[in-house]
Amino acid sequence: MISMKNKKIIIFLVILAFVAGSFFYFSNRVYYSHGTSGQSKILEIEKGEGVVEIGKKFEKEGLVSNYIYFIYYLWSKGINDKMIAGKYSISPQLTIPKIAIIITEGETISSQVKLTFPEGWSVKKMTERLNANGLPGDDFSSLINNPDKELISEFNFLADKPASQSLEGYMFPDTYFFYKNTDAEGIIKKLLDNFDNKMADNLRQEIKKQGKSIFEIVTMASIIENEVKTEEDRKIVSDIFWGRISIGQPLQSCATLAYILGINKKQYSLEDTMVESPYNTYANKGLPPGPISNPGIKSIEAAIYPIKTNYNYFLSDPATGETVFSRTVEEHNANKDKHGL
Repeated sequence: MISMKNKKIIIFLVILAFVAGSFFYFSNRVYYSHGTSGQSKILEIEKGEGVVEIGKKFEKEGLVSNYIYFIYYLWSKGINDKMIAGKYSISPQLTIPKIAIIITEGETISSQVKLTFPEGWSVKKMTERLNANGLPGDDFSSLINNPDKELISEFNFLADKPASQSLEGYMFPDTYFFYKNTDAEGIIKKLLDNFDNKMADNLRQEIKKQGKSIFEIVTMASIIENEVKTEEDRKIVSDIFWGRISIGQPLQSCATLAYILGINKKQYSLEDTMVESPYNTYANKGLPPGPISNPGIKSIEAAIYPIKTNYNYFLSDPATGETVFSRTVEEHNANKDKHGL
């Protein structure tokens, strides 16, 4: 039989374990939790606002998981009255300690560089835009082409990317705010965080259900992005391309020729279609070795959810940009003649 003294010790130890466990959980949430929003948001801290008001504002916008954690951290560090008024661009991927640094050091939008990377841009174009705005574009390009294992390991969606491939395709096109002293790794992580947010669980589950990899989907999306412009056309072209792969027929994508040759042409020559490159989808079957651009979410969705049709060929009207589809090679050739191709 357990003595009264031992019972008290056991009860004390149970209570102690509960308190210690609760404190560990709370501390973990304070230091390592993230927001719930699917995207970065611009939030304004107004002059005179208190830590509670600001914490609730952050929680409402999905930038912190619970405003109590936010309040506790700032109070515990003695910086609850050090927040600087202004507009801030905050990612939901940031932890509370990182958010605290931003808002107490006054890293407002006015101290940032605003850049837009359009859908379908290559890393080369992104590099040029970064350099033109005083950011480390060359370092960005170098790290994209030779990403280290530690960086790759931080993002689980990169797990199926072949080790030999760069991060082309994963640099999500969007409008960003960068601090003027942001290094190349910081820029890349911001774009990868955005990709991670945009690739919702239902998309990942559907890719897995189809027996494909995220890398294959991104590669296909990067081609579709540069072939046609409308959402519906992209889904139809997706069906055509996946169909060609399923029967062992080359994709014959002009977008891949443009990628190899570095120039967009109204009509590519026979010689162009014979250029030696693993990215030449006229000469090689299946997908190219990797993405040829950085696609937007609509092209990624098109690669995942093609629209089934009876079309087998398509072309773009050089005068209007309209996509013209056909079922047979005879129809396709007639459309080429009609549109001067």
